[in-house]
Amino acid sequence: MIINQDYAAKTAEYLLTVKAVKLNNEHPFTWASGRKSPIYCDNRVTLSYPEIRTFIRQGFVEAIAGTWGDVDVVAGVATGGIAQGALVAQEFGKPFVYVRSEQKSHGLANQIEGEIREGQSVVVIEDLVSTGKSSLIAVRALRDKGCIVKGMAAIFTYGLQVAADNFAAEGVELVTLTDYDTLIDVAQRHEFIRSEAMQSLANWRLNPERWSDDHMN
Repeated sequence: MIINQDYAAKTAEYLLTVKAVKLNNEHPFTWASGRKSPIYCDNRVTLSYPEIRTFIRQGFVEAIAGTWGDVDVVAGVATGGIAQGALVAQEFGKPFVYVRSEQKSHGLANQIEGEIREGQSVVVIEDLVSTGKSSLIAVRALRDKGCIVKGMAAIFTYGLQVAADNFAAEGVELVTLTDYDTLIDVAQRHEFIRSEAMQSLANWRLNPERWSDDHMN
């Protein structure tokens, strides 16, 4: 869920303006999975813009405080959630750790980098949620250490049903600064996309696999 619709719209406008999110129906993007998509998101771009970086940080701070209250530790999901997570932890004056997708194959073989103790409450920071699978790996790693994961906050979610199902199955509350519906609405109002592209974007969100199959060359 998003906390504030006005804030979500401004976040979406920022993401589109600096091309952290790109939309292209005619020439779809290829995701790491090999699937085709009319949308591509790289929120790390926002870190290069101090005004936007600060806006996002404060959005996280307000969302976390308003949803879960005080926490012991802020955790970032590697790699996209590391920088924003550290900024949020600094603002709260809390310890910060980050969580890899798997244990390192060398050194101490850590999956969680930083000091964390059993029984500590944690909020997890992510830059983007697609299916939720990689994000929830971090949650499980923290729980395996005996931590109490209060929830996850992310900049953006595609709003896919599979993600909602995965978060529900793990019992994790997800709060985002903006979402797919808001972004598409803002993109149309500010003419980042043409009106005739709206149906295709809606079709992708309903069934990404079928949309990809239809647009494979």
